[in-house]
Amino acid sequence: MTTFLRVLQEAGQHEAEAVEHGAEAVQHGAEQAAGGVPDIGGMLMHHLADADYLELPFFGHVDLPHWEPIHLGALTIDFSPTKHVVFMLLAGLIITVMFLLMARAMRGKYAGRAPGGMASALEAMIVYFRDEIVRRNIGHGADGYTPFILTLFFFILTMNLLGLVPWGASPTGNIMVTGALALVSLVAIEISGFVALGPAGYAKTIFYAPKGMGPVGTAIMLVIMTPVGLVGKLAKPFALMVRLFANMTAGHTVILSLIGLIFVFGNMTIGRWGVAAGSVGMSVAMMMLEIFVAFLQAYILAMLTSVFIGLIRHAH
Repeated sequence: MTTFLRVLQEAGQHEAEAVEHGAEAVQHGAEQAAGGVPDIGGMLMHHLADADYLELPFFGHVDLPHWEPIHLGALTIDFSPTKHVVFMLLAGLIITVMFLLMARAMRGKYAGRAPGGMASALEAMIVYFRDEIVRRNIGHGADGYTPFILTLFFFILTMNLLGLVPWGASPTGNIMVTGALALVSLVAIEISGFVALGPAGYAKTIFYAPKGMGPVGTAIMLVIMTPVGLVGKLAKPFALMVRLFANMTAGHTVILSLIGLIFVFGNMTIGRWGVAAGSVGMSVAMMMLEIFVAFLQAYILAMLTSVFIGLIRHAH
């Protein structure tokens, strides 16, 4: 756990540096653009990096409030909102409103009969996750985990899709966000294992030695297998964190790079319209793929979390 938190702390420092460098890259890119030289790197950082401002239609550049950080010994906590925090809150608001409207429709308009429209689509997704993901992977007592798994899926999906709309940003392209989601999954996995197995059974998931090896053999196996067990517990959330972050960042990078080709070859006297048409066509194709990836990555993280919960609950 300490190693995992250290990784997140270092990632936070790198993220803060990325915000600063991103702002510098935007300024540098503007200076280069004024001189007729496009800065594709500045464009990428401007879209991918976190920032302390928003860019809104009709309002332009809107600065976010800055609050004094809280110092707790060597720990400094800054609650100042950033662009990614705003879009996380927006994702939570969208999900809340969407399901409140669905619940209202199920109790009123669709009471006693099959729902239609968006309510029908959401019901189909919920039933699929409950039957094919949660119950199949967790087994007995799985229904208690269905709200958690569904919350993970829809929250991550909404954040992924917000990065594909104009003036939007994808918080899942921030490794601190994916790290926090992975940490939440880790806590849920370990608590579910502790509750299902009890203290003695849970301890065996860390301190494991095969039976019948004798005192010396048992001691040797404990020395070897205990670090392996701890690394295995930390590897799961680390994989969840890196997978989601890398896939969302890579997709946005490819799309912005393709669009940047228009500016790179904009001064060509021959073929620039062909380059522009090809870049736009490939960007549209990548955008369609990114919509699929947004659903896929949310599905994978929710499914793997349910798989890990099932594995630890039924560990022998």
